[in-house]
Amino acid sequence: MDDTMSLHTSKTGLTSFFKKFSSEERYRATAVAVNKVRFSSPKERGLAESVRVALEEGNFHLLKEFTNFLRQAELNSEVCNALKDDDFLVIVKDAKKIVYSLTPDFVHVIECLLSLNWKQRNSEIIQVYTEFYIDIMVTHNRYLPMGISKLIVHWIPDDLDESDWLNGCPSESTRLVLKPIHEVLNRILTAVPMAFDLVIDAISAKFPYFKKPAHVTAGYLFNVLWIIEYKPMFEELILQLVLQKLVVLDVNAPRDEIGSESDDEDDKMKAAPLFQKDDLSADSLAPTANTVKHPVGKTLDISLLMLYRFFDSKCRIHQNSNDQQRWTANRLFKMLLHIFDEVLLPSHNTHHVQFVLFYVTSIRFAYSESFLDLLWKKVQNPNISAIIRHTAVGYMASFLSRARFLPLRIVIYYLKELSKWAHNYIDDSGEYNQNCSLKAHLVFYSVCQAVFYLIAFRARDLTANSKGLLFLQSLQLSRLAMCHLNPLRYCLAPVATAFAGFTRTYQLAYCHTVLERNARRKLATVYGHDKCMPEETLESFFPFDPYLLKLSNKYIKANYMEYQCNDKDDYMDSSIDEHLSRKRAASEILEEDDFILADKRQNHLELSKCQQLDK
Repeated sequence: MDDTMSLHTSKTGLTSFFKKFSSEERYRATAVAVNKVRFSSPKERGLAESVRVALEEGNFHLLKEFTNFLRQAELNSEVCNALKDDDFLVIVKDAKKIVYSLTPDFVHVIECLLSLNWKQRNSEIIQVYTEFYIDIMVTHNRYLPMGISKLIVHWIPDDLDESDWLNGCPSESTRLVLKPIHEVLNRILTAVPMAFDLVIDAISAKFPYFKKPAHVTAGYLFNVLWIIEYKPMFEELILQLVLQKLVVLDVNAPRDEIGSESDDEDDKMKAAPLFQKDDLSADSLAPTANTVKHPVGKTLDISLLMLYRFFDSKCRIHQNSNDQQRWTANRLFKMLLHIFDEVLLPSHNTHHVQFVLFYVTSIRFAYSESFLDLLWKKVQNPNISAIIRHTAVGYMASFLSRARFLPLRIVIYYLKELSKWAHNYIDDSGEYNQNCSLKAHLVFYSVCQAVFYLIAFRARDLTANSKGLLFLQSLQLSRLAMCHLNPLRYCLAPVATAFAGFTRTYQLAYCHTVLERNARRKLATVYGHDKCMPEETLESFFPFDPYLLKLSNKYIKANYMEYQCNDKDDYMDSSIDEHLSRKRAASEILEEDDFILADKRQNHLELSKCQQLDK
């Protein structure tokens, strides 16, 4: 048996347990064994030891193992669960002790440390991790872009976290998780002012893609507005960034796509009154289930709701408001007006985001005056591009028509100023000026269309008494409509038709002959199978056309004026055979709240041309 055991151990290289060792051999074997099993994992090797070996011996092998361990702990949920609170605390405490040694040479391990999911750990870990985070940002500015970006990533809700966000408001548990993140960012900004630009860049870069679920964008927007609460210095840049992002949402949520959702509901309500008062108490206060179905429109709806809340809390001045609150409100409005000038006014094809201005101006009359003054100065300034002046005129006409909170005297004042400007333009252009192209006189035609639109829209208010009629007579509308520049030629057909009917009713002008002559000029020219349509029609832009978003509409509807026909308009009367077909078109148009709804404008143009052709 002894021979067999000896033979076996010699072949396998294993030591027989019957063999005796000397004390010196036993000590040497024990030392080797201990050295082999001292560290069973990178976690037990520790961050401090790994950094020490890298610094003193130039050997980064242990640090790479530790970095891979942290990276796997973040990516793999099972490994992450293995990183218990006690282990997490040890790692962070070690990192805090050697923070001055963690130079840019250790960027990979720092990136892993800053990526750890710490926000749902216990309060002790959050406290220690916060102190480490701030220390590393202050000690090594090289890590600032990375550290700020890692913080802001936590603002983005997960795609499956919809239940934690209701209309852009987080649940209480979610708010508690987000609070320490903002506290860390606040302390970093206080300690390192140079981080200001980095924060703005990171917020812009991390803004969710516009097709993300609504709660993701709304949750991120909540955090973006939160930063203004503790760092007001960010107000202007953040609000400008937010409005730029909402413009992207707006242009990707066209009115015709949002409006088509309610077609079935409209069919069911045909028997109801055309201008019934909408209920703000039920639908508008319902949760997101009552918002529009269009995915981007839903995101825009919730985002605007949050923005209205923000401005309501900042700009609304109460009787007990102190001087500081009044100054803050006025400063914020001036800031918003500047952002409108820079971002919204030059933007094309927006539908709802501009209602931020509509709502804020409804808070104080002084804000409305400032808004209109800005627009009117744009219109009169010849050094500004014609397209911007044209857009400013559209804003003026739409705002003066739709803002219920504006006193009639303001409407009359600007109607007088617009008409006066147009008459002066006619005088300066010269009676024999034959260049009547739309491009050459874009601002003039825009102003004339604004006058026609405003008079047709506010006809009931403007003709409520004899004083109003005398004012309309003083505008010399007949000269304006029938001048050699022929502004009715370029107006939208519904606007021109409504204006012509109104002026005929009150004997202010007789425009139907001009309309018929213009209609013949606009007939299509047919060459074989090709049809050439004249392009001479003003691009319509009335930015405060009816508001289609359901959830945020509660902030708009109370101050919004819907179109109503004037009962005395004889152009609505089909008894006059001479203008029967045109009146029928006008009747169809004016039954709608907005007689130039965006998605029906082209139809109205085609209808007008066909009716004139039939005659």
